[in-house]
Amino acid sequence: MKSFSRRAAAIHESSTLAVSALANRLKAEGKDVINFGTGEPDFDTPDNIKNAAIEAIRAGKTKYTPASGLPALKAAVCKRLEADTGVHYEPGEIVIASGAKHIIYIALCCLLNEGDEVIVPAPYWVTYTEAVAMAGGKSVVIPTTPAQGFKLTPEALEAAVTPASKLLILNNPSNPTGMWYGEAELRAICEVCVKHDLWIMSDEIYYKLIYDGRKFVSAAALSEEIKAHTIIVNGVSKSYAMTGWRIGYTACDAKLAKIMSNYLSHATSAPSTISQWAAIEALEGPQESVEEMRKVFEQRRTYMADRINSLPGVSCLMPEGAFYVMMSMEGVIGRTLGGKHIENGSDFAMAFLEAENVALVPCGGFGEPNYLRWTYAAGMEDIRRGLDRLEHFLKG
Repeated sequence: MKSFSRRAAAIHESSTLAVSALANRLKAEGKDVINFGTGEPDFDTPDNIKNAAIEAIRAGKTKYTPASGLPALKAAVCKRLEADTGVHYEPGEIVIASGAKHIIYIALCCLLNEGDEVIVPAPYWVTYTEAVAMAGGKSVVIPTTPAQGFKLTPEALEAAVTPASKLLILNNPSNPTGMWYGEAELRAICEVCVKHDLWIMSDEIYYKLIYDGRKFVSAAALSEEIKAHTIIVNGVSKSYAMTGWRIGYTACDAKLAKIMSNYLSHATSAPSTISQWAAIEALEGPQESVEEMRKVFEQRRTYMADRINSLPGVSCLMPEGAFYVMMSMEGVIGRTLGGKHIENGSDFAMAFLEAENVALVPCGGFGEPNYLRWTYAAGMEDIRRGLDRLEHFLKG
């Protein structure tokens, strides 16, 4: 039998989805598993959005749309971006795809040639480096530290640039750290990219989930020159509790948008027509539910981070956005917990799951092997129970 693709065979399974699959299997076996794996709001999709999808079905709006999405949805994206970030885009600069993850992959496929370098600050979302590899590129990972707030500095970026550098991937606010870049920090980074003519892939999927009165600033809002280098990645999944609807979008240079549209026409075509009509309602309809979710997430965040920092051997920074806490377990390395010797986050995650039936994501796949990711996109009762179990687990 002929061999498989070397590039495809080298791709690793998503650690977040793997943890959730294991947790779901254990639940099916009757175990009381609390799952803090996949980053998915526990809120239901708002009724006005669900009703828009039902009406689309009843009205027969179930046929193919253009490969890059419904014109009405592109227009809705433009209006929402201008209202929320102050950045103006034309519909021809918008591409709709099956989730923000899909947008990232398609954009990379349309940008990278074999061996092009993509700069990725660590910790990073697991898919970034894998998607770069799938598109034929090479990830250049820049480590960050807790002392830096796990943020990229312009000096570190400058030092990483080579003649092969093509783009920077920046997630603001960040999965898994929850860290946020203010305007001055963001501008300094983007100016390095413009200086070296690098694309800036600005993943802004959590842009509505920022805490303590902080203000979100889109990279594209900083200047026209920076905007010309920026590829905004966004979608409706996190802000509107629409993860399963699979609608993501990009706002970018019109030439790149056209190339992405052409690529999609032979790859997947457009996402579900019904989901697109629902997304129009999400973007154009009432926005109160977004702020209601944000407030609940903020309360959960504070409780989770404070509890973790009260326990021996583990710690975390207070997240500034998104809905994750990245917990250090370096204080328990070398200990035996749950009957297992602990050397890294993966050891901790497996021992914790087996001993206490709590599923966390080890952050080795995020570039930080001694950390684990919690999500507070879970009910408060589950958060309390999960942290109670952590406290019990750490007692050995």
